[in-house]
Amino acid sequence: MQQEDSSVTVFRKFLQIRTDHPNPDYEASAQFLMQKANEYGIDAEVYRETGTPIVIMKITGTDPSLPSLLLNSHVDVVPAVLESWNYEPFSGYKDEKGNIYSRGTQDMKCVCMQFLEVAHRIVQSKLKLKRNLYLTFVPDEEIGAGSKGMEVFVTHDKFRQLNVGLCIDEGLASPTEEFTVFYGERAPWWVHITAVGNAGHGSRFIENTAVEKLMRTINKMLEFRQQQFDSLHKGHHECGKKLGDVTTLNLTVLKAGINNGDNYSYNVVPTQAEAGFDIRIPPTVNLDEFLKQIKEWTAEEGLSFTFANYTEKNEMTHLNNDNKWWSTFKSSCEKIGIKLVPEIFPAATDSRFIRNLGIPAFGFSPINNTPILLHDHNEFLNENTFIRGIDIYMGIIPSLANMEP
Repeated sequence: MQQEDSSVTVFRKFLQIRTDHPNPDYEASAQFLMQKANEYGIDAEVYRETGTPIVIMKITGTDPSLPSLLLNSHVDVVPAVLESWNYEPFSGYKDEKGNIYSRGTQDMKCVCMQFLEVAHRIVQSKLKLKRNLYLTFVPDEEIGAGSKGMEVFVTHDKFRQLNVGLCIDEGLASPTEEFTVFYGERAPWWVHITAVGNAGHGSRFIENTAVEKLMRTINKMLEFRQQQFDSLHKGHHECGKKLGDVTTLNLTVLKAGINNGDNYSYNVVPTQAEAGFDIRIPPTVNLDEFLKQIKEWTAEEGLSFTFANYTEKNEMTHLNNDNKWWSTFKSSCEKIGIKLVPEIFPAATDSRFIRNLGIPAFGFSPINNTPILLHDHNEFLNENTFIRGIDIYMGIIPSLANMEP
């Protein structure tokens, strides 16, 4: 039997650490990472001022005054529905084809370990880098906002001391031969709408009820949703639009009625009704203008809205010749023979907190010819794809760290 590559063994061990929500074991994760950093001869520390451990690793460059290169990854993963998996989802099981099944194989423990193995190779080979290279392993990305992770970390002096010039974070798997690279992402707005209206007996025609008011607003918002849906599918044929180029709006919460414990009062017209929407807005959309649109949708008397999640800023990294980080990234990929497809990330990652500081960030997971399975049942990654990803990063990261000022 062929011996397993040591980097794959490390990857599978990391997958076995239970960092799934709602009770991620961040201490075990930090202990594992610090142990590997010590074993690999990489300077590392655990930063705890955000409330949960952030592991920071560093390879010092020959000119530390230059803006640094940051490799960021989150260690937490979403839960797994055990009965929907063919294998135990936290076992790091590998089948005869080399497919590794576990929660986090794509999102994003693979990238965590690929960054770590790249740092190991750099130290092992005594490769000199001009710029400081940092690796951050952060918590709480998967709970909508990195409340104890990157969102708050970027406000600390510790982050500012890193002097980050470019961040590389997670991307997505690609089912084709090409690789996607993300230069922006859609702002996640979670809007909660409350309607208040007249109540009464269910046998009467009560006017201006809460449900009536709420339904009028819902219909306006779903009409907008249909317009965006049509734009996406028309765009596929005419101008190559992707999901990240349009605004998605989905009704995810709906609540009304009088609940008396085990039963609803079907004969009572309720005073209040509520709806919640998950809205994802591309960085090409003016957020102030979109906020005005929401206010128009909820302008009727008795309607109000609040945000369960709100982003007031949504910057993107410009892909042009003036951005030397991009030209270096692109030319490095060309040299190793991989084709990039730039896109707007359809969901949200920690990169948005970096970009909103005016720091360029690329979302890039070196995974191709693989179905996109993040948050899905039976998430997997082939061991050869994982190893090749380390090689790909090795063709890119030293070039960026040695980029001339």
